[in-house]
Amino acid sequence: MAREVTVPKPRESHPCIPHLSGESMELPEPELIRQSWQAVSRSPLEHGTVLFSRLFTLEPSLLPLFRYNGRQFSSPEDCLSSPEFLDHIRKVMLVIDAAVTNVEDLSSLEEYLAGLGRKHRAVGVRLSSFSTVGESLLYMLEKCLGPDFTPATKAAWSQLYAAVVQAMSRGWDGE
Repeated sequence: MAREVTVPKPRESHPCIPHLSGESMELPEPELIRQSWQAVSRSPLEHGTVLFSRLFTLEPSLLPLFRYNGRQFSSPEDCLSSPEFLDHIRKVMLVIDAAVTNVEDLSSLEEYLAGLGRKHRAVGVRLSSFSTVGESLLYMLEKCLGPDFTPATKAAWSQLYAAVVQAMSRGWDGE
């Protein structure tokens, strides 16, 4: 049975991202983020599958972390075709969608993202793996957007992802 993901509702936008716990974060270009996400969000499962296919190619050691009903996947293809994993992809894409929606006020997601970080830590994800996830996200965006994936778009997404990881990494604090 699939669990529902509760993503905080967006708050009113602010002209800049408030500093997360006093640390300065450069503002990603909100319009580039929104425009590029529009193309991806039309087919989130398809594009999310590209993201995870790339992730398993770059860091195959992550595959054993995904187990559903005690089932260990024998290959990335086996995992990527599992209904339970497809549900995980949908949830990941919802989190990215929430970050895009709140790009100008990411602090509104800070508590949620820190909790998500704690959940990932609890299942054995290493904080260092988020670098590979970031590479996989940029790869997926490049494949989806083609020539519209400009250096400015890449920089904006890199900044947004860095802010998300910064908040999620608070789930590892004290470890």
